[in-house]
Amino acid sequence: MVIATEDLLTLVQWMSPSFPIGAFAYSNGLETDIENGRVNSLSTLADWIETSVRFGSGHSDALFLAAAYHADLSDIEDIDASNRAFGASRERRMESDLQGAAFCQTVRKIWGLPLEALTYPVAVGAAAKLRGLPLIDTSALFLLAFAGNLAAVAMRLVPLGQTEGQQAIAQSISLCRATAHDTAHGDLEQLRSTTFLADIASMQHEALHSRIFRT
Repeated sequence: MVIATEDLLTLVQWMSPSFPIGAFAYSNGLETDIENGRVNSLSTLADWIETSVRFGSGHSDALFLAAAYHADLSDIEDIDASNRAFGASRERRMESDLQGAAFCQTVRKIWGLPLEALTYPVAVGAAAKLRGLPLIDTSALFLLAFAGNLAAVAMRLVPLGQTEGQQAIAQSISLCRATAHDTAHGDLEQLRSTTFLADIASMQHEALHSRIFRT
C-alpha cells in the first residue's frame, strides 16, 4: 500500500527535530559511551545504532508502538505501564516519559487527540491509530528519528562530521524498515533486550562528572 501524501507529511512533521518533544536533550546513554571511548568513529556509532535498533531500546520501543496501535484506548494504560516497567534505567524511563508527555500535549492541542501522559512510543502508536496513519511507516520513521537523534549526539560529542553523521543515518534506513515489519504484530510476549553495555551506559550516565545531555 502506498502511503497518502498527507499522511506521510504528518508523520514527517511528528518525527521532525522541530517537533516539540525535546529529543535534542537526550542521548539514550550514548553520551556515556562516547565519554568512555567506546563510540569514537563512524563505524562504532553505526554499530551502536544498529545494535540498539535490532536488539535494544529501539526494538522494544517499536514493539510498544505497535502494541498501542493495535489496542483499544481502554487498554493503552496497561501497555504504557508495561513500557515504564521495561525501562532499563531511571534515565531511560524519564526520557520516554517526558518526550511522551510533550508529544501528547502537542497532538492534543493541534489534532484534538485524547491522549495524556503516555510514554513516547505508546503515545506515537496510539496517535497514529487515531489519525489512521499506517503502522509500518509510522514505526519506520519513528526508528529513523531515533537513529537520527543518536547521530546528532555523536556529531556533537565525538565529534563526528556532518557527512559521517548522515552516513550513519543512511546505513540504518533498511534496518529501521525491517524492524518496523518485524515488530508490527505488537506482541509484547516477544519483548527482549540484550544490549547490556548500552543499558549499563544509561545507568552510569547520571554519575558522569560533566554531561551535556539529560540521559
